[in-house]
Amino acid sequence: MIDAHQHYWNPARSDYFWMPPDHPILAKPYRPQDLEPLLNRHGIERTVLVQAADTVNETEYMLGIADVTDSVAGVVGWVDFERPGDREHLERLAKHPKFRGVRPMIQDIPDDDWMLREDVQWGYRALIELDLTFDALGFPRHLKNFHTILTRYPEMRTVIDHCMKPQIRDLAFDDWAPGMAALAKDTGAYLKFSGIVTEAANGWTVEDLKPYADHVISCFGPTRVMWGSDWPVCQLQATYDRWREVALELTDHLNAEEKARIFGGTAEEFYRL
Repeated sequence: MIDAHQHYWNPARSDYFWMPPDHPILAKPYRPQDLEPLLNRHGIERTVLVQAADTVNETEYMLGIADVTDSVAGVVGWVDFERPGDREHLERLAKHPKFRGVRPMIQDIPDDDWMLREDVQWGYRALIELDLTFDALGFPRHLKNFHTILTRYPEMRTVIDHCMKPQIRDLAFDDWAPGMAALAKDTGAYLKFSGIVTEAANGWTVEDLKPYADHVISCFGPTRVMWGSDWPVCQLQATYDRWREVALELTDHLNAEEKARIFGGTAEEFYRL
């Protein structure tokens, strides 16, 4: 059992620029000792720790946590794609046994076409050359551009975060579903079955999530889908326990082998844990 997407942070580090400073759920430290009881309760032995700040310093902070936390099997960090000199950071970080790849915070960049800019293309090429992973973080409005990038760089080992955040609260299935089907068909990208509860309306139900879960599992198949909690962000709409319970319900129609892929095997393969 693997949780393919979780975070640890300490707001006192002062580089989580997206985080409201007084938010009652987000703006407090989250540490391995906070998550450990939840992992134990669900029999989850390993996790992938993912960046939440657009600094190399936070990547170093996460690797420090990974050094002393057996359950952290892999770390997804960040480098500045606008600075070709950051390849030096990539080369150095790649030597750490738990460093797996990077995640540019594309969802927060005002320019939707940022990922297409010529000055950031070195980053994708460097990931391929160093055999590192790329976590694709965005919204449905980014689907077309992600299709361009992932077909341009088919060798890049990519996973789509949070099902590309379908706007479930707005019932915007048709704005999202065709683009996801195209990514599944035309690229080798994997997908994280995570983050969808926070895109649903208050008072969401399992039935609200089901069309979105069914679509990605059908398009990508269990061998390319991995479950992640997105803890502690998930707590905006669901506890860790509740999201895990719902994810199991949404995959209950699958056989044991398919479930084993989604809840462990796919992440192990993709991130080479």
